[in-house]
Formats: sequence, structure tokens, C-alpha cells
Amino acid sequence: MEDKKIIGIDLGGTTVKFAILTEDGEVQQKWSIETNILDEGAHIVPEIIESINHRLSLYEMKPEDFIGIGMGTPGSVDRDKGTVIGAYNLNWKTLQPVREQIEAGTGIPFTLDNDANVAALGERWKGAGENAPDVVFVTLGTGVGGGIIMEGQLLHGVAGCAGEIGHVTVDPHGFECTCGKIGCLETVSSATGVVRVARQLSEEFAGESELKKRLDDGQAITSKDVFVLAEQGDPFALMVVDKVCFYLGLACGNLGNTLNPSSIVLGGGVSAAGEFLRSRVEAYFEQFTFPQVKESTKIKLAQLGNDAGVIGAASLALQAK
Repeated sequence: MEDKKIIGIDLGGTTVKFAILTEDGEVQQKWSIETNILDEGAHIVPEIIESINHRLSLYEMKPEDFIGIGMGTPGSVDRDKGTVIGAYNLNWKTLQPVREQIEAGTGIPFTLDNDANVAALGERWKGAGENAPDVVFVTLGTGVGGGIIMEGQLLHGVAGCAGEIGHVTVDPHGFECTCGKIGCLETVSSATGVVRVARQLSEEFAGESELKKRLDDGQAITSKDVFVLAEQGDPFALMVVDKVCFYLGLACGNLGNTLNPSSIVLGGGVSAAGEFLRSRVEAYFEQFTFPQVKESTKIKLAQLGNDAGVIGAASLALQAK
């Protein structure tokens, strides 16, 4: 009897990524399709079903060869009912009975969770978390998301909002967040937040700086530009990076003091700045933690990149079996 497989799906606003994995988390096949958000996202689930069934026939596999399918999705997820609502980048404005449709369409058991939680599961299982029972994952992308795994369990909270690290307050007098609150981590440490910090600080910076020059000229800049210039020694860019890392270090320090995980893993696009970012966040983290936490909780960089979502999603199927 050959070992059964698991399927992981990472549903994003532009692409849907799929993977077939072994029970040990080894990726055997990967593919992706474009996310079709037309007609209020009505095509998304049927196209996922069609893609899975097409691949199974291609590989001569049957539904009974699989333990299950796990999926990470944006929006508010009801794990018990298998539904999603409010995934605006998918055009899903109404309640979507995702599990019911996918189980009916594939004949394989299905489970789902929030995309940031799922990426956290992936990094914890096969990435920087080293499969430890206590891991916090912070994803620094267009926004800031996160996932908290404690004693081997993903924390969801009473309204499914546990791990919303992007909404930790780091500056009570700061920028307004899309959530309506003031001074969220997301407003200063996401890709757009880094640029916002640069614009704000440029008003008081008087020295020579390529970054300052570009901003004053009205050129479009990205968070990547800020980090590249900082690594080249641009004094103003270094000032911006220091401020961003201060906020991140403060949030991570609070997480460390509250949860004491073995690692806080930084992922997402902004984390591509690598050790340059990590070491600075760590320095502030150490400033804001008490000795036992400082010694036992490590700040790490994510290792799985784009695969964290499909790997973590597939692990949901193992937990559900």
C-alpha cells in the first residue's frame, strides 16, 4: 500500500498555487493557475476543482490516494463551516461555501484557514521554525500579517483574530491604519509603511542623500529602494531603516515577553532585505525583552519563500485527518 498524499493550495489575489506532498511534507508536484476574480469571484472555486481533477487524471491518481486538501485563503474564515467571507482582493463579497463545493467537486476531504496562519504553519513545519511547538511568524508584505503556534496548536482566538500582529500598536501618535486604528505596526513596517516612514522623516532630514533627493523630486520609491540605498550607506535611508526596525523590534519584543516562542520568524517581501533587516530588528528586540526571553527567543528569517503557503496548507489536511 503506497503512502497517501496531501494537497496544499495557496489562494492569492493574482495566482492560485498548488502542491502535492508526501505526509512528511516533501513537495512532489507544483503548479499554479491565474486567479479569475471576474463575476464577484464566482469562477475561483470551480477553476480550483477543475485544476485538481485535471492534474489527478494527468498523474493517474484517484481521490482515495489522498488524505485531504488544505487551503490558505484571504478573508474571514469559518473553519467549522468551511466558509470564507470578505476576501476583497478575490472579489468575494458574499459568504462562500468553499469546503462544500471542493469536497463535492473532488471527492477529497477539505479544510481551510487564513493565509497568514497557513504560511506560519509552513515555516514552522519545514522552514525556520524547525518544527518546534512554539513559533511566531510575522509576514511583512503589502500589509503585515502573522500566525502564532503555541504548544503545537495554531491560535485562532474567539473571533479568529489571534495573530493579527500587523495591528499591534507601536506608535499611539502615528499614522491611521486601514483598520481605523492609529499607529498599527502595519502602517510603518509593511512595504507601503516603509515608504510612508521615509516620506515623513524626509521633512526633517537636511543632509546629502540619494533617497531624500528622489523623494524631493517626486520619484516613486519602493521599500526595496530604501533598503538597497541603506545597504549602500545612504545616511537618510539608514535613518528610515532604523526607524522601521525599531517598530518591528518593539512589536517582536512584546510578542516575546507575552508568548516566549523559540523563534519569531520574519517573512514576506520586506524580509528579502535579509540579515541587514534581521540583525537590526534583533538589536531592538533585545532592548525590549527581559533577560530570560532575550536568551531563549530567537529572531529568524523565513526560509520557504513562496512555498510556505502550500506546505502549510497541506499540513492542515494532516491535522484534520
